[in-house]
Formats: sequence, C-alpha cells, structure tokens
Amino acid sequence: MTSGRIIFLNGTSSSGKSSIARELLDILDDGVFFHLAVDSFNAMRTKRELGAQELDDALRRTRMGFHRSIAAMAEVGNDVVVDHVLSEPWRLLDCLTVLPPENVLFVGVRCPLDELVRREQARGDRPPGLAALQYDAVHAHGDYDLECDTGTASPRACARRIKEFLPHRTVPTAFARLRREHLPDGALMSDSA
Repeated sequence: MTSGRIIFLNGTSSSGKSSIARELLDILDDGVFFHLAVDSFNAMRTKRELGAQELDDALRRTRMGFHRSIAAMAEVGNDVVVDHVLSEPWRLLDCLTVLPPENVLFVGVRCPLDELVRREQARGDRPPGLAALQYDAVHAHGDYDLECDTGTASPRACARRIKEFLPHRTVPTAFARLRREHLPDGALMSDSA
C-alpha cells in the first residue's frame, strides 16, 4: 500500500489555513484528499469546564492524538490537508517524529500582523491577541517547502500555488531537513514527552 501525501499548512490563528484547505479540496484532482484540522479535534472535547492544569493536559493529549491521526490516515493511503498551529516547539518535534518526512509538503501560511488582528476582531470567535501571541512562535523553526502570504494572495491563489508545487517537491523535504536538525539521533518524541 502506498502512503498518502500530507499537505501540512502551518500558521497563526486567522492566517487563512482553513480557507486554503477548503480551496485545495476543491481544486486537487489527482487523489482523494481529507481536511484534518486541529480546531475540529478541539471541538470534539467535552464541554464541561476544566481547571487550568487539566485543560493543558487535555490539549497536549489532543495535539498528540491529532498528529497520530494524520499519520494513520496517510499510512493507509489517504491524502490529507492538515491545518495546524505549531505554536509550541514540542508540537513540531512530535510531528517530525510521527509523520513520514518524505510524504509531507510543509507550507508556511503567513499574513501581516495588522491583517491578522483585523481578521481576529471580525471573526469574534478567537481570544483577542491570540494571533499576535502566536505570530513569532509558529514560524520559529524557519524552514518550509513552500510559503504563502494570505495578506497579498487569496486562499484560491494560495491553493493553486500549492497544487502546482506539489508534483515538484524538493528532496530532501523541509520535514526531512528539520528532522535531521532537531532529531539527529532519531530519538522518539514520545520518549521525552
């Protein structure tokens, strides 16, 4: 069985990842793609109020389960578009550990901070200042296969650019390069998590 492709969109809250993912599902015509969004996993959690530590623990487990769900979907041959916010270093390390680096097209979704603030306010469903808080952290690792700027390009234009780039991915991929840099001894994240 051939492993599926993973188009991994990483950016701050309100950067346009979900909009790009929806456009990708509309225009990708060489496979069956599934949109796996971290927000969808968060929405599955119980609605009862949790204490701070209990919430932190639940969110960590949610993210780890999300990463393994991506890997499982791809392992059985599904192509996936991932919508994620790598705002904590351990999230990237965990993804580097569980996802096959040769199958990941790592896309940085950028947007100017003032536009992120405007979108966040217009949405009204995010804590004020969330995108600004994530702004530097999500791209701190500094390596992508491709980057898009939703401040200057529409979600459809970004999706088209990704579609055109997909068959011409560079080798080694950004995930392979980052894995060598951050996990040189092949240590598993789960051993230190």
